[in-house]
Amino acid sequence: MLKDSHDVLVIGGGPAGATAAILLAQAGWTVVLVERKRFPRKKVCGEYLSATNLPLLDRLGVGKRFRAEAGPPVQQVGLFAGRTLLRAGLPRLSSSRGEWGRALSRERLDSMLLERARAVGVDVRQPATVVFLRIEGDRYASGIEIGVGGISDTLSTRLVVGAHGSWDSGTLLTQPPRQPPAPSDLLGFKAHFQRSRLHEGLMPLLAFPGGYGGMVHCDQGRISLSCCIRRDRLALIRQTDRGDAGNAVLAFIKESCLGARLALETAHLDGPWLAAGPIRPGIRVKEQGGIFLVGNAAGEAHPIIAEGISIAMQSAWLLSTSLNAWRRCGGADTELRAVGRDYASLWRRHFGARVALSELLAQWAMRPVAVAGMLPWLRVAPSALNWFARLSGKAKDVVRQQLVDKGP
Repeated sequence: MLKDSHDVLVIGGGPAGATAAILLAQAGWTVVLVERKRFPRKKVCGEYLSATNLPLLDRLGVGKRFRAEAGPPVQQVGLFAGRTLLRAGLPRLSSSRGEWGRALSRERLDSMLLERARAVGVDVRQPATVVFLRIEGDRYASGIEIGVGGISDTLSTRLVVGAHGSWDSGTLLTQPPRQPPAPSDLLGFKAHFQRSRLHEGLMPLLAFPGGYGGMVHCDQGRISLSCCIRRDRLALIRQTDRGDAGNAVLAFIKESCLGARLALETAHLDGPWLAAGPIRPGIRVKEQGGIFLVGNAAGEAHPIIAEGISIAMQSAWLLSTSLNAWRRCGGADTELRAVGRDYASLWRRHFGARVALSELLAQWAMRPVAVAGMLPWLRVAPSALNWFARLSGKAKDVVRQQLVDKGP
């Protein structure tokens, strides 16, 4: 027998899931959110949020706290490739009241958003796992397992929002199928460092053979270094460095990028290296009746454009806007597929070009010959970095544009 009944089940408590849960709860939905990890938790992520997120953070009720805890404003983008060090100004968002994007560690950001979800009435189950999800009439039944043991609860919801990311493959209706490993798989690494020499307002791209990465100042005086590296390149590195994989990758980056070596010359590791992956860039959003995907579950750009958290949270904004409009118009089940098509169309319109651009830039950054061929042009016109940042969405105000298009 079903014990609990809610309007919406959100699977995953990261930025996308928490954002969707907060926005729906604020609009009067009953929401249950299931997150399998305890918070605070560290996560492989670049940790940068562009200024395009500030209106959304304010709408969620965490904007003031984010500004108080995040790292310094990021006003420049750069490129560290070989012995080349370039920088250019980031495009300014006209509606951001003169503010810039900033970085906040995932252990702080995720906890902040989930605390806010609880405060607005979301029923948070954590740590817990959805072990099955099936259609029962016009609703969805899901089994929830808390910790290690049997199913402790069964939920009944009208809608399901998959916000579990793209790494979490499995058999649920919201999850992608498992894929066999491949030499071209991109594996993610991240670590924090204290006492770096990285310019405070600079966020450089690191281009090196078989991978790419980035650095940015985040909270507590630290910098965050995150990178992706091909599985076959990592195997080559490990042939000569049998130690910790993260430190082996770091040594390779320092050897390949003078800028990274100089920035980290006086730095020391703050905490362990994290590793995850492989990442699965691409567009997966689709119309599924009462099941909707947000965040990386819906689609994922290569981290090279530093828009992952932005796309995740803003996709949740787009979905909640569509669902709230549907509910205000009566919430007929016959219209759910139209809602799904509308949301998928909005997702592609706002984020599809970014995913395509990230693929081009990632393939370029991982190929030394391609990088060497473009560096002479970039040295003459480093302002092209600003242009690429604009194309990646750093000045695209999705939330405000959507407010104009469809209303709050």
